[in-house]
Amino acid sequence: MSDKWTPGADPDSVRHFAKRPLPLVRIYPQDTPKFATRCSASAPCSPPASCARSVSSSSTGRSSPPTSRQARSAHASPTRPCARRSRASSGRIPSSPSSSGTSAATTTGPTSSGAFGPTRSISTSSTGAMAQYIGILKYYSGDLPMACTMYASSECYFGLNLRPLCDPSEVSYTIMPNMGYFEFLPVDEATGAASCVDAGNLVDLARVEAGREYELVITTYAGLNLYRVSDVLRVTGFHNAAPQFQFVRRKNVLLSIESDKTDEAELQLAVERASALLRPHGASVAEYTSQACTKSIPGHYVVYWELLSTGAGATAVDKATLDACCLEMEEALNTVYRQSRVADGSIGLLEIRVVRAGTFEELMDYAISRGASINQYKAPRCVTFPPIIELLDSRVVSSHFSPALRH
Repeated sequence: MSDKWTPGADPDSVRHFAKRPLPLVRIYPQDTPKFATRCSASAPCSPPASCARSVSSSSTGRSSPPTSRQARSAHASPTRPCARRSRASSGRIPSSPSSSGTSAATTTGPTSSGAFGPTRSISTSSTGAMAQYIGILKYYSGDLPMACTMYASSECYFGLNLRPLCDPSEVSYTIMPNMGYFEFLPVDEATGAASCVDAGNLVDLARVEAGREYELVITTYAGLNLYRVSDVLRVTGFHNAAPQFQFVRRKNVLLSIESDKTDEAELQLAVERASALLRPHGASVAEYTSQACTKSIPGHYVVYWELLSTGAGATAVDKATLDACCLEMEEALNTVYRQSRVADGSIGLLEIRVVRAGTFEELMDYAISRGASINQYKAPRCVTFPPIIELLDSRVVSSHFSPALRH
């Protein structure tokens, strides 16, 4: 993984941002936040040597040529600026984000004495499927400020969050038009599907409408042409004339038995509502995934949960509570699903299968063994591949079904 600074490696670009009252933020992959690097307040990290001229001269507005030592350092080791940060970690928490594929800590805001030591804030992804981990991260970090700074993928860097310390539910990204050419496919409000890619359906960045949902289509400098990213975004407003977008869901994550369609965002909301019933027991949902099981008649939704104890007073979660979680999930799903469950009987009882601890780590190991990138791996929210389903089913410790769904 490359170690770089925003907004880019171009010194002129860095100089432009260094004169603003915004801290430079390190970019790391948007993976599940498990650890954060720690930075000593007495030994702050220095910027890259190639950017030292820009940052150090921001107070005077003048630039001076870099020294030969700085030039040699920048040429010999592009990751040199991390040296102090690594030494400050004292070995107790992984200090290299590239070795753990996790989030990084900035040095703004008050210090904390929680699990992450003297970390000031945590830079991480908190939108989409990553929203599930906000509660766990707050628990282990002692409510450290969380900065969600950017929207990017392996194909392209899309945009910035101009309010990085805002509440995770309010994160919106401003698309940077110099990173590529961005176009948008309107999403049908009734079906949730996007149109076909052609000149008549594509909407330019300057012509999107507030409140509408679009699928992102990009053309990049690297050669991708009209590439569908499969991210569905909602226009939340405008910064001056630049539209701001909220990440809604991945387009291709879908559960369906008949005419019902349950997307990632709706499934996430249902899991959040159901997991609230676990809090009195000192437990929460650490990871989850799902499948539309059609082996039985009628077919039904199967949701795999890995539970996590969140306190010293944790108690065993009884069967009645987990059955109630099934019902709560069904109550949170759309009306088409409920109609099929209650009136038509074409969808069976929702099932929660609790898997043993460490199952999702085994799932990650399996995916990596098949060529997945550890830096970009995310737990799938819907599975269809038979070997993965077999792996999950072999780790099930208990199964629970929804009681009668209320009309």
